[in-house]
Amino acid sequence: MDPVVATMIVLAIITVGEIVSIKTRAKVPTLLIVLVGMFALLKTGILPENIIEASTFSVVGAVLQPALLVHMGTLIPIRVMKSQYKAVLISLIGISFSVILIFLIATPLFGYETAVAGSGPLTGGLIAYLVTSEALKNVGLASLAAIPLIVLALQGIAGMPLTSILLRRHGFRIRQSMDAGHFTAASVVAKDVSGEGPEENPVNKGRKKKTLVPEKYQNSSFILLFMIFIGGSLAVWLETLTGISYSLFGLAIGIIGTYVGFYPQKALEQANGFSIAMVGLIFIVVGSLATISFNDVIAILPEVILIIIIGTAGLVVGGYIGSKLFKWDPCKGIPVALTALYGFPGDYLISQEVSRGVGRNQKEEDAIFNEVLSPMLIGGFTSVTVGSVVIASLLVQTL
Repeated sequence: MDPVVATMIVLAIITVGEIVSIKTRAKVPTLLIVLVGMFALLKTGILPENIIEASTFSVVGAVLQPALLVHMGTLIPIRVMKSQYKAVLISLIGISFSVILIFLIATPLFGYETAVAGSGPLTGGLIAYLVTSEALKNVGLASLAAIPLIVLALQGIAGMPLTSILLRRHGFRIRQSMDAGHFTAASVVAKDVSGEGPEENPVNKGRKKKTLVPEKYQNSSFILLFMIFIGGSLAVWLETLTGISYSLFGLAIGIIGTYVGFYPQKALEQANGFSIAMVGLIFIVVGSLATISFNDVIAILPEVILIIIIGTAGLVVGGYIGSKLFKWDPCKGIPVALTALYGFPGDYLISQEVSRGVGRNQKEEDAIFNEVLSPMLIGGFTSVTVGSVVIASLLVQTL
């Protein structure tokens, strides 16, 4: 099959997934549609099993993966993490309890390797899956690779409805506080991490941007892409030197590089390479389906279902404990922890839907939205972009 045609066919399936996700306001994740659609088409013989190999596009994802990790480190400015430190800590407490609970319950039932296979992807996204999947294959446990793949596809289905229910309760409490005259509106810092927010952010007002590299050079996509690859190459070299996964070094390089002004925020997006990189990663993920049979999926469903249930329960417990520690309403803190299951844009869309559904007028809608959006976004980015990668990278070292 011609590489261009093969790539076009897979992109068509990804596009269908995106359309469904947009129509359902992210309640049905893009990745779920892509994985189910590709699996069905491959196993029925409609598509050849070598379509990903024929497209050669997965090579793009492999090359850009270290760059993506550096990019992920540039997503959350340290000043935003400081201003929303409670959301950061609640998110970390949530994923810690989730992993602990999975190991306490799943390990005796299914084995240590199965617990490792499910833990990283459950508390994160594509990168955590790729770190876990690659490690399983390297240690001869390729038979378990279906576990993180299916966990990755299904995790959001459990998390989003529960988040919506709890966040609505918090929204009603905000509304009651406004009626009683006790509510003070929160300042919004969401634009720093999502690009969705008020045109002027009080956190940034009057702040001079610190840069080591002049902005005129950072504005060049070619120069910026080269800078990102410097970080990615350094991360890969450090892995060969230390034996520690390059994913951890990539994150650290991105975080430190942004803090000192070497990288701009959202570096790969500014280099116009983020979309291509993400598509490349999806090609890698989809490529795993060729080696998985229908019987393999059926065989590991009990493990997957249990891991998702236990992991979600751990996030709820951790979110509740974190809420009590920081004197938050648990109906606000638990959803922050649950963002580990779906991340952005699910956290943004749920915040928007809850504020519209609970607010009786524009003033109430804005107050509820501003109150819940920042911690939800920070929680999601903390767990999905940083926490899950760290957890997955550390756990696979123990295999």
